[in-house]
Amino acid sequence: MKEAFFYQKLENQKVQCNLCPHNCIIKPGEKGICSVRINLDGTLFSLVYDKIITTHVDPIEKKPLFHVAPGSKSFSIATMGCNLWCKFCQNADISQYPRLSPGEIPGNPLSPEEIVNQAIKTGCRSLAYTYTEPTIYFELMYDTARLAHEAGLLNLLITNGYINAEPLQMIQPYLDAANVDLKAFDEKFYKKVVGGKLSAVLDTLRLLKKLNIFTEITTLLIPSLNDDEIELRELVQFIKDEIGVATPWHISRFFPHYKMTYLPPTPLKTIQRAWEIGLEAGLRYVYTGNIDSDAEENTYCDNCHTLLIQRYGFQISKYEIREGRCPKCGSIIDGVAL
Repeated sequence: MKEAFFYQKLENQKVQCNLCPHNCIIKPGEKGICSVRINLDGTLFSLVYDKIITTHVDPIEKKPLFHVAPGSKSFSIATMGCNLWCKFCQNADISQYPRLSPGEIPGNPLSPEEIVNQAIKTGCRSLAYTYTEPTIYFELMYDTARLAHEAGLLNLLITNGYINAEPLQMIQPYLDAANVDLKAFDEKFYKKVVGGKLSAVLDTLRLLKKLNIFTEITTLLIPSLNDDEIELRELVQFIKDEIGVATPWHISRFFPHYKMTYLPPTPLKTIQRAWEIGLEAGLRYVYTGNIDSDAEENTYCDNCHTLLIQRYGFQISKYEIREGRCPKCGSIIDGVAL
């Protein structure tokens, strides 16, 4: 165990965790909502600092990040746990395990130094904190990100956006890019289906922009729950007005999973219409994913519409960006390490 960052001691050996917007007040011997931070005699500890549940070498496009070192490999890690409980979670077996299975949390001991060494050894360009929610293993992520930065690796935060401002500001010097799940644009959805607050996620997106951390956004469209056209227009307008038209927006197709097996997969026409809404609003880069075929995955120059990156799945078949610019008109293409 490692003593946690971002908490304060209260009376009667209680503590308040200030890592995420839940701001849990935790009695001695108890855990926070994430179930991976425990109060032992008035001191808050992380239970997952040295318990890695998975490592994998992924295409960076799988994160999804389409405008960060395209075509490169990313060393991806995760521990058990999450600070939300999305009823449609595709990784519920590891994200919800600590909450649903009291007792020792599984995982393999792997130090920050070992993680960085494995990333280098496998030829990866970046380290991705992903699969579950990196916020809940912040101490591990922070220590690893510092070493990765020193080694010349990019650090990627793949997150639900449920993190307080101070932790995000602390890791900012070592963070190169993020993908944030903007799961809906409705507070009731976040409260009932996700277990959090939309307003907190929007604040995270605003702060990422202020901190100059390149951000891509992903929205999983779930039939009848967050696919209303009016809501989608509001979501896109928020991205355009407050985060910027250069923010790539990924629209992902829902498939029945976890506690939402009763819903059908998202109709392809719904995905297509959301893609059109994004472009109509003026977003430069709108992509569709989790579709067997006909996905909108290519990157075009916003100025002259030249095809710059041709993708199929997680593979790149054509790459025409030269030193971050369109080779035809010279326009700067938004992103990191292009």
